[in-house]
Amino acid sequence: MEEPRKDVLGHLAMLEMKVNHFAVKQQVSCEKEHKATIQALLTKRDQLKSEIKTTTSLQKIRTLLDKTGVPCQRDVDDLDDGSENSQLLLLMARHTQLKDLLYAHHLIGGYDVLLTEGKGVCVSMATAYESLYLETYNLEVKLGPKIRISRHNIPPFIPLEMLVKQENLQTDFSAFLDTLSQYLNAYVGRRQQLNFIKENHKSVQLMETNAFCTILVLMLTVPGKDIAVLCTLEYNNHKRCLPTRVKIESKDTVLPSSPQWRKNQALFLETPVHRALVTLKKTGSIV
Repeated sequence: MEEPRKDVLGHLAMLEMKVNHFAVKQQVSCEKEHKATIQALLTKRDQLKSEIKTTTSLQKIRTLLDKTGVPCQRDVDDLDDGSENSQLLLLMARHTQLKDLLYAHHLIGGYDVLLTEGKGVCVSMATAYESLYLETYNLEVKLGPKIRISRHNIPPFIPLEMLVKQENLQTDFSAFLDTLSQYLNAYVGRRQQLNFIKENHKSVQLMETNAFCTILVLMLTVPGKDIAVLCTLEYNNHKRCLPTRVKIESKDTVLPSSPQWRKNQALFLETPVHRALVTLKKTGSIV
């Protein structure tokens, strides 16, 4: 009985030794894995710290670049805490600035643009009428994930909010600017026509108009007969300088339907009002 018992005890001792050996090996393996994981995390931490430092320095240099245009090397070195990579960071900041400018140019389709502080641009829209440059209107636009208008000096009677929704500012900014430019140029064109009337047609009385210059009521005088003619011009298409409807009224009920005044009515629909008045004077329709 003693021999089998010794064999069993010896076998158990051997198994225990193998278990202990396996446990030691497993512990060593786990320690190696843990050390490798810790080292990888430390490396990742150092990498993230470096990226954060670089990004922070880049943002500071970009802000300085946007404000001053061409920052001096000393300012860049001060912002970067004396890093040897300051020149590289300056180049990176200029690269991001150029990318923003190119993106803005792609969006706005050729309008004048200036960078503003942060991720924004200021779009300038010049207006003109008959080769005469008039006002310049500005839109300050933020170019974040969602494009939005932060400030502007567009006249309040221009339906800016409607245009933002109608032209889909987020997907086709260039189309939005084109439509807005049409509204602005049409408005200043109608207003300039009104100024020409006041300056060059003293015999014409301005009876009524509005801020947007979408309605114009003129009192005209027929020569010889001393008959007053009320001419109402309505501009229902706010993207054009020409009226969409012209109404001629007079105490002489026959006059508005006469061939000459039907022709005059058609002329107002096809010709800027100040030029049409010149033609009416030349043909003897008005004084």
